[in-house]
Amino acid sequence: MELLTGTADIDDLDTFLGELEGVGEEFGCTVQAFDARYIAGPGQLDRAVDLANRASERGEAIARKRSVEVLLYAAGRRQINRAFEIGVSEGEREVVLVVDGEDESEGVEALSKLVEPADWEPGERADEERIAEFYGITDAERAATDASLAELVCERVALLVVER
Repeated sequence: MELLTGTADIDDLDTFLGELEGVGEEFGCTVQAFDARYIAGPGQLDRAVDLANRASERGEAIARKRSVEVLLYAAGRRQINRAFEIGVSEGEREVVLVVDGEDESEGVEALSKLVEPADWEPGERADEERIAEFYGITDAERAATDASLAELVCERVALLVVER
């Protein structure tokens, strides 16, 4: 798995998503785009990809498209419409792209033409309040543990397997 962070100027969401899918098909990769504000760290995405791969291998995938399966796990949600909240939307957005598959490096290079690459890491643009609200992480829960917000989000991602 490789990650690409940057800024995307999305005029038409369907067109942008189609371009991502086209790059994925060309290079044998799954490509999924996330709103950087919802990404607590790279571990969240690594875990989501691993769990999506495992579900697919076992014939237990929730979604028909692997990219959507990755989105569901990253969101810790079974409902696609709710999971879309952490995806991208129209306008100028800071994004994190997940590229997983055969020729990831070539895929990232091609995606760099669709997104203005940046040198920040996933999690550095996180909106902690937005993340806590989306994942239902309360102040009391955060106060009761030494775990970071990113670690708590990874727990939520992993819980999707249990909730099946």
